[in-house]
Parts: sequence; structure tokens; C-alpha cells
Amino acid sequence: MITRLFDIAAKRNEEEPDAVMLGAKENGTWRTYSCSDVWQTANKLCGGLLSLGISHEILQPEQQEKIAIISPNRPEWIITDLATQLCGAVLTPIYPTISPQEISFILNEAEVRILFVADKDLYERFKSAFHSVSTLKHIISFDEIAGVANWKELIHKNLTPDQSVSERINEETLATIIYTSGTTGDPKGVMLSHRNIVSNVQDSMPEFCFAEKGGKALSFLPLNHIFERMVSYVYLQAGIAIYYAESMETIGDNLKEVKPIVFTTVPRLLEKVYEKILAKGMELTGIKRALFFWALNLGFKYDNVNEGSWWYQQQLNLANKLIFSKWREALGGKVKAIVTGSAPCQERLIRIFTAANIIIMEGYGLTETSPVISVNKFVSSGRRIGSIGPLIQNVEVKIAEDGEILTKGNNVMMGYYKRPQLTEEVMKDGWFHTGDIGEWIEGKFLKITDRKKEIFKTSGGKYVAPQPIENKMKESVFIEQLMVIGANQKFVSALIVPAFVHVRKYLQDHNIPVPESNKEIAGMKEVRDLIRSQLDKYNVNFGHVEQVKKFVLLPSEWTVDTGELTPSLKIKRKIIEQKQKEEIERIYS
Repeated sequence: MITRLFDIAAKRNEEEPDAVMLGAKENGTWRTYSCSDVWQTANKLCGGLLSLGISHEILQPEQQEKIAIISPNRPEWIITDLATQLCGAVLTPIYPTISPQEISFILNEAEVRILFVADKDLYERFKSAFHSVSTLKHIISFDEIAGVANWKELIHKNLTPDQSVSERINEETLATIIYTSGTTGDPKGVMLSHRNIVSNVQDSMPEFCFAEKGGKALSFLPLNHIFERMVSYVYLQAGIAIYYAESMETIGDNLKEVKPIVFTTVPRLLEKVYEKILAKGMELTGIKRALFFWALNLGFKYDNVNEGSWWYQQQLNLANKLIFSKWREALGGKVKAIVTGSAPCQERLIRIFTAANIIIMEGYGLTETSPVISVNKFVSSGRRIGSIGPLIQNVEVKIAEDGEILTKGNNVMMGYYKRPQLTEEVMKDGWFHTGDIGEWIEGKFLKITDRKKEIFKTSGGKYVAPQPIENKMKESVFIEQLMVIGANQKFVSALIVPAFVHVRKYLQDHNIPVPESNKEIAGMKEVRDLIRSQLDKYNVNFGHVEQVKKFVLLPSEWTVDTGELTPSLKIKRKIIEQKQKEEIERIYS
């Protein structure tokens, strides 16, 4: 019986020791690791970790040993996760993209004693932060780094752990602390037990009914995020081999090489895939261009509930043979489903990809819920475009009087690490308060309408929910990023990063000289008129108070590295408002 997370890998090893569990590119070629390779290495690493003096007692969360990991996705990540669980310690993953100050805060609060780091670049980048952590006694690298202990040294000790250690670990044992970067304040450590994550794995399994043993998944969303980590254990249980993309830049090539049946993503990356496809379509001429945009328009009309006329279905079948088949080939040719979460996905993207026989399963959850609460199912009757799907089994949801989504289930966290007051603020009468505002569609499908904390009031006393406005406006090919503002102001405005690739193409097509720098382009009257026309097009979907009256064009994209996005690509509103303070003042002056 599976009650602890590592039981999933143990069972796979028992059933199919020679089957491929993990794969990654090493020195330019794909190397695979069997179930037996992974399980045996994890046990040896566990023995090596225990030799460093980890307590054999399974204690309360604050007394449990904390082991941190700073690494992009690779087989060593999952092996370290398993080894940490097996010795009763707590894995604390850290995003490689956060600042040294944040890393120092996390390592100190969690009192981390052992740290795994991927490579020399990450080690050098955060070395100064490591020195500020008095509890840190062991730094262990995956790649060879001069003067740093290597993880192979622990494995080569060949110390098989005492079986009684793992036997003392139960479903209530704390398995991981995941620090959510959040959009404000210091990171919060979310404590997830084995039961939290295992229950979410088991309750999500029916949604992967399309999975077939021997199939492959491509993994590129950070394993630091509970979404990718939980889904990894779903893959392991379903017998799907996980292959790790080399980097975000190589995803296109890796998809063609691996030929996965499934992968997870966030809407921002799906948007970029679509933009690349669209850019290629824009380069076509004559009949090929006409066919491309004919297929695109068919796709935008797709609805899995109202399937359209016989004639529409015939056209869609033809579009699939002539155009969309090329899209599927670009994704490896075998993709059955793409699971997306973390932020709302544009409806037009869900329509177009699903029309192309690439089913988009948009779901919803939080780190605090391990994470899945609901998801649009693979089977058509369980999907509604514009919703985040029906609840997964054994998870409850109710909508509070103010519209907030409340949830309960075995997937809900133990609490925030060392923050009992924060835990009490979100856990009331057994219900976790998500901070999201939602409603039911057809009494079955959950829909998010906004974030409770993001809704603002204009100076006229009218409430504005920014998310629906932003999602609609970003349907324009000329708008890359957009943030709605207007709290305590007379009217709603927006900060906009134009999609400079498409804007440049537009200027060229209209024989308008194109400046070299984005800053000059953002200042052009023609570009402002273009963006104004796009806002006017979408403003009609909203009430007068919600319509974007003024806007500022910004020359640089918001990124994780520059601090405007969280590692899961949510916008940090307060940071952006601080950085663009002068521009905002100019709008309302």
C-alpha cells in the first residue's frame, strides 16, 4: 500500500526494475536511468546522508533535519528527493532564480544543515549567502566543483540504510517545506506531509487515464514547484518515463527528440509556443498563408460542448490534416495532453490547441494544497473552456459569502513553517482560504474570477477585478504583457509591454521606418495608435468603470531575473508599481 511518497518509486522498482524511469542529456546524448538504478542510488545516497549524522528519530517538524537543493531539473534531483525522504529528513527546494538575500533568509529560517547544489555557476552565485548560514555544515555538488564534496562520494560509501529508519516514517511525517516566493513580503515555508502529496497523487491519477506504460513525459517546469514535483510521482506511478529538457531554450528540440505523450506547462510558455507558430504563419505567402489563417479561424471557433455543424466538422478534419498535423509534429508527434496551471490560460489558446487534437487540461491549485484542487479532464464531458474544471476526487470546495474559494481535504498543508499566526489566518474551521474569488459553472465546473487581494476600488467606490481584463487584453498579438492599475484613482489604466516582434512586423508591413531600440518603438505615435486600437477592441467586453482609459508602453519585458515575476511567472504587482511609480504618476497627474 502506498502511504509515503517513496513507496511509489519502491513499487515501480518491484514491478519493473528494468523499465526506464528517468532520462537526461549528458554530453550531448540521452542517458536513461532504470527504476532499479534510481531506487538503488537513492538508497545508497540515503545511507551516505545518515552517515553525516542525521537523526534516526522521526521528530516534530522543527527538529527534523532540513536538506536544501538548488538545481535545475535533472535525474539527481528526484534521486535526492527520494534519499531525503528515506532518511526521515525534509527536502527544502530553492528556486535557482531567486536572489542571494532570499536564499540566505530561507536557509537560515529552515536551519538547513546539508545543501545540494547543481553546478559551479550556482555555487559561485550563492557562495556569499552560504557563508551567512551558521547551521550549514555540508555543501554537496552534483557536477564536479573544485573544493566541494561531490554527491558520488556519499553514494560510493555504499552504506545501505537501516530498514527501521524508513519504517518509522508514516503518512503524517513532514516530507518537504516549499517556500513560496509570493508576490509580497518574505517567502513562506509551506509544510507538506507524505499524506498531503500522496493523496494528491492518488486523487489525480484518474485524470491521467490516457497515460500508457512506456510512454514518455518531458519535464521542464521547475521541480522546486509542487506542481511539477507532484506530477512527477503521478508519472512514476503510471509507468511514464520522465525525460528532462536541457533548458527552456531547447524545449522545441527536446520535444522532437523525446516524443512525449504529455507535459506540464504554464500559460506564458504556451503563449510563446503559439507566438512562434503564428510568426511562421505570418511568413507564408499565397495559398499557404491563406490555408494557415483559415485553419486558425476554425480553431478559434472550436468548442468541445457545442461541436458545430457537420460542415464545420468536415473543415476541421481537413485543417487537422493540412495544418494542425504540422503543429503536432513540432511537439514530437505523440502529445495527447498538455496540463497547464499556475495562472489563467487564454481561452483562445485552449480552443486552438484542442481543435488541433492537443488537449489542454487547465487546472487549479496552490502550493498549500499539494497542489491540485480541480482540473479539466481528458474526456470531453469533463472539460469546459473558461473554467478550471471539476474537482478531483476527495477534495471539497465551497464558495464563501464574499466569493472566496475555500477547500478541505487530505491535500491541505500542515501549516506554514514557524508561522502559526499566518496558518491561523488561512485555516478556519478546517477550511483553507485560498485567496481566490470563484464561482460554479453548471454547478460542477469551478471558475476563478480574480484574486481577493488584487481586486481594487476606484476613487468613485467601484470595485475592479484586474485579472479578467488582463487575460482578455493579452489576446492581442501586439500585447506581450499587461498590468491593470487604478486603485483609488478616477479611472483604470494599464502598464503594457508590447510584443515587439509583432509590432516590428506591423511597422514593416505598413512601410513605416523601424527604429532599432524597443524604447524608441514604444515612443512612436504609430505604435501607441496600434495599441490604442487593440484596447478599444477589447474594452467593449467590460463595463465602463473597468475599461482601460490610459496606458504606458514599457520597453523591457518583465522577467524573474529582473524581479517583476515570481518563479512561477505570476506578476509582482507591488514591485512593478514601485518601479513604474513615475510613469503611473504621469498617467494620473
